[in-house]
Amino acid sequence: MEQKRVAGVSRRALFIGGGAAVVGGTAALYGEELSRLWWLVPGIDKQRTAGEVDHKGAQWVAASAANLRTADRPADYTIDRIVIHVTQGSFASAVRVFKNPLHAAAAHYIVRAKDGHIAQMARELDVAYHAGNRSYNERSVGIEHEGFVDRPEDFTDVMYRSSARLAAGICRRYEIPADRKHIIGHVEVPGTDHTDPGPHWDWARYLRLVRKELAGGAPVEA
Repeated sequence: MEQKRVAGVSRRALFIGGGAAVVGGTAALYGEELSRLWWLVPGIDKQRTAGEVDHKGAQWVAASAANLRTADRPADYTIDRIVIHVTQGSFASAVRVFKNPLHAAAAHYIVRAKDGHIAQMARELDVAYHAGNRSYNERSVGIEHEGFVDRPEDFTDVMYRSSARLAAGICRRYEIPADRKHIIGHVEVPGTDHTDPGPHWDWARYLRLVRKELAGGAPVEA
């Protein structure tokens, strides 16, 4: 079947190559914009493996597709932030609501308090709705931590260490500096009404652990 043509240029031609296709010698479609639209093109699909995780040892538990947006990060959106969250509930309840399409939100990861177990609920290449800010969703990876912001005992040593290993891997994959400009709390996202991770989250301890993991040269990929 003949491909649909736009001003003498086939749709396929518009999407071949990393540069721009010139239409009528004047207008151009730029590669950056085209790369954001790859999943909209018929016959083009990102290859994914069911159950694949980005962090070694994480358990894959898929969030509802309604709680995230399929993407191709970092090819279409640069990842330069990690956002730290607290669930304000149990690990199990967080998993449950992220699987619920009516919740309209999910983070990439949840870290359990008692043993540091990690569930991955969205691929890092996808945009999870966790920050309450579209730009920050597109540029960040969200890590939830089981517990309540007003209970410092919920932030266990094993949780800190497990989360730090996770964060270090993310930093290494996307060349994110391990500092407070690039690893932030949900409360610091512009326009948010959230307060997590709250006053009891030990930022100095957490960043020290992340940097220690980075210095140790842990594997980048699962």
